[in-house]
Amino acid sequence: MTSVARTPPSRAGRLRLRHSLDVALRGADLLEQKLRILRIRHQLLREAEQTCAGRWHDQARQAETWLLRAVVLGGEQALATAAAGAGIADITVHETSTVGLRHPSGASCTVPDRAPASAAPGNTALVHAEAAYREAVRAAAEYAAAQAAARIVGAELLSTRQRVRALRRHWIPRLETALVRVGLALEQSEHEDAVRRRWAARQAAERGTTRG
Repeated sequence: MTSVARTPPSRAGRLRLRHSLDVALRGADLLEQKLRILRIRHQLLREAEQTCAGRWHDQARQAETWLLRAVVLGGEQALATAAAGAGIADITVHETSTVGLRHPSGASCTVPDRAPASAAPGNTALVHAEAAYREAVRAAAEYAAAQAAARIVGAELLSTRQRVRALRRHWIPRLETALVRVGLALEQSEHEDAVRRRWAARQAAERGTTRG
């Protein structure tokens, strides 16, 4: 803002201020357009996050219920034997872009089948528990992606809102004030120059008449 306050009262200075003001106004308009898009997108992502969270909690509760039944029926040894044959899940996070901002659009989770050489689950409850935990892992991956997307877009929404506020409430008014100040000073300077020129012309005319 120091450079704006020190802008000299000249035509070039006024042009620079007008250009800066035009740029600031266009920038604010573009940021407000971005803000509207981000606001809508963030709302959708928050809703998706809540849906994914609910699904994950439901799947986790079902899995825990079957796990408790399995332990009651077969004991912890049966659980350890069944867990030895479980594979490691592979999770891929997919991305998309909203007004140039990259964020997750979802996640896919692949849970490998039980190793052929591993022991089969010792009871039916363990079979159901294994299937339920597979779904819980998939739901957890989707929830994590939805949560990250909402967080990233939410942070950009906040940053954009702050930038618009800074432009509309501070920078643009200061440029407008500086432009008015420079315009008035330039007008006064030009008026004084015109007065001096008229005075000089009268003086020259009077000297010419006296000599004649």
